Amino acid sequence: MSEIKVDTLTGKTTANDITVTVGATATMSLEQGLAKCWMNLTGTGTIVVNDSLNVTSCTDGGTGRYKPQYTNSFSSVNYTPQGIDDNYGVGWANAYTTGEVQNVRGNNSFSPLDVGIFSFSAHGDLA
Repeated sequence: MSEIKVDTLTGKTTANDITVTVGATATMSLEQGLAKCWMNLTGTGTIVVNDSLNVTSCTDGGTGRYKPQYTNSFSSVNYTPQGIDDNYGVGWANAYTTGEVQNVRGNNSFSPLDVGIFSFSAHGDLA
């Protein structure tokens, strides 16, 4: 088994162009495959961000509404936010900008409700 230890990866032709080959022919851009932010929070009572990456804070927008603010914004609103919770796992994102997204968690009837644990991540290009 081989092991490579480095502090920095830089593309040979373009700094952010690093291709990962999986199998014989499948390739993808390393940068495109990375989550640009993630967060885990306790969502009942006073919300608490337990751990995060690229999240400065999270606003409690009311019952079942959590709005993380990004440390580094996305380049456009064409990114993909997603989340999961420890309750029904029903949720949707709305009112999002390059700097934050409101996540709404709910029950099977799509009624917003606070959840014990909410985990969130987003993929896309940073500004």
